[in-house]
Amino acid sequence: MSSSSSSDSDNDDIDLAINQIVMNNVRAAELIKELYDNNLLQDEVGETSKIPRGPRKDRGREEGHNKLVADYFAEHPVYNDVDFDRRFRMSRRLFLRIVNDLDREVDFFKQQWDARGVKGLSPLQKCVSAIRQLAYGSASDAFDEYLRMSETTSRDCLEHFCKGIIFLYMRQYLRKPTTTDVQAIYALHEQTHGLPGMLGSIDCMHWYWKNCPMAWRGQFHRGDHTGPSVILEAVASQDQWIWHAFFGVPGTTNDIIVVNQSPIFNDLFENKAPDSSFVMNNTHYNHGYYLADGIYPEWTTFVKAFRYPVEEPRVHFKTRQESARKDIERTFATLKDKWHVVKYPARVWTQRKLSLIMHTCIILHNMIREDEGFSYYPFDPTEVLPGEIETTISEEDRARNVNLVKNRKRHANLRHDLSIHGSGKADVAADVAAAVRVAAAPISNTSPTAFGIVVMMDNLLTVGPEPNSSHVGRAQGMYASADLNDLSFMMVQNYVFDEERYNGSTLSILGRNSVMSSMRELPVVGGSGVFRFARGYAEARTYSFNLTSQDAVVEYDVYVLH
Repeated sequence: MSSSSSSDSDNDDIDLAINQIVMNNVRAAELIKELYDNNLLQDEVGETSKIPRGPRKDRGREEGHNKLVADYFAEHPVYNDVDFDRRFRMSRRLFLRIVNDLDREVDFFKQQWDARGVKGLSPLQKCVSAIRQLAYGSASDAFDEYLRMSETTSRDCLEHFCKGIIFLYMRQYLRKPTTTDVQAIYALHEQTHGLPGMLGSIDCMHWYWKNCPMAWRGQFHRGDHTGPSVILEAVASQDQWIWHAFFGVPGTTNDIIVVNQSPIFNDLFENKAPDSSFVMNNTHYNHGYYLADGIYPEWTTFVKAFRYPVEEPRVHFKTRQESARKDIERTFATLKDKWHVVKYPARVWTQRKLSLIMHTCIILHNMIREDEGFSYYPFDPTEVLPGEIETTISEEDRARNVNLVKNRKRHANLRHDLSIHGSGKADVAADVAAAVRVAAAPISNTSPTAFGIVVMMDNLLTVGPEPNSSHVGRAQGMYASADLNDLSFMMVQNYVFDEERYNGSTLSILGRNSVMSSMRELPVVGGSGVFRFARGYAEARTYSFNLTSQDAVVEYDVYVLH
């Protein structure tokens, strides 16, 4: 009995406590209502974090869908294929493929019913809204009257469309070249540009950002541009297929900073890249290259035009390189003409959405190139793509790969080989070397050392002594036989450089050259340009000597402080 009474008492206490809590909640609710009625809990103007939802509008979604089908997708549509291609930027066949894939794979695009049993927007309406925003760069509510879609829903359609395109198609249409792709690209560029080993052209494009946050504008706005921008680095082949896209670097940077941040060569550094070796002029190269403008570094992966070429093969190569590099410029122009959203300043607020839109436009660009027959690169979904290979590499091996790519001498040799490829001149030096006897004394003809002769020279200056070594300037000056007993010359020569960072600079060498010695040392007495106030010495060695022509190739190792 005692235990039962205790249990009843406990239950009464619990019921009393619950009733008290309920009463307190009722009072709290009444108090909150009173405060709201008196506007004491309302957010002040400017403090609200979300725009209040307006009253629901009966837009007539089904009527909008039926009108859209009648205009473009019926058996006998109002607008023909030409109208469709112009307004949708792609064929009806490709657009319906995208709609069906999104409807099948992405939940957002599946047609649903609301709580009242009313049909929601169709996949066609959602995809048309997204495509029109990308194609025309228009505001989100620009097609409200036609598609029967609110501004908020239209923005959601664009975001989910971009995510769906990237999820479904990025692996195929923005992939890194496979071994098969590399060979197809090589064949294309050999045929169209006459450049073996060319993987494409690389350059950067700025996309202006209208709604860049004010606090970030110093990071994204460069003085020579009209406003804040974000940079796209891209690689395109001659058929305008985009093989690489790196987007998101602030607009205040230049192309060199972008390429140093870009992952474009990571696979090459980490031994994950496909085989892209090729042979040119009997020289084996381990990997291909991209055509670039003058700001890019002198790496073996970049080929730039000669700035001030003199010899005919180099002049011809400069023309070919600049012509071929227009591939990337044409690609950027096509991308902007197709998708006006990247042509006009962006109105989105976050970098993430900027990146979604840019990558979507690039993927759609490649899909259209394939659909229209301008590009075709077979794709095997089961193939392991470059970058997906799991490999481990030591820091030493990676550093060695980086150094090989950034080797300036190899870069110079590659450019020299390209300049003489197809020019019909295997040895430029033979055509442009000159040494002319300008004075002699009566004793010169009888002296065993030709004492007293004076010779003016203007010879090719190359990186190395090999016949195919790349040109860097001219060796100009004179030498005179100044020893009655030994064959020694008084050398006066200027190295006049005409390549890249040393262009216009000179080094002056003055001293005794005992040509019969295996190694001769001559002082560096000055210079100009980069070598202003230069001091040092040069070690000269005869690399080869032709007894018939009396021509010699001399190798100089020059050590300079400047």
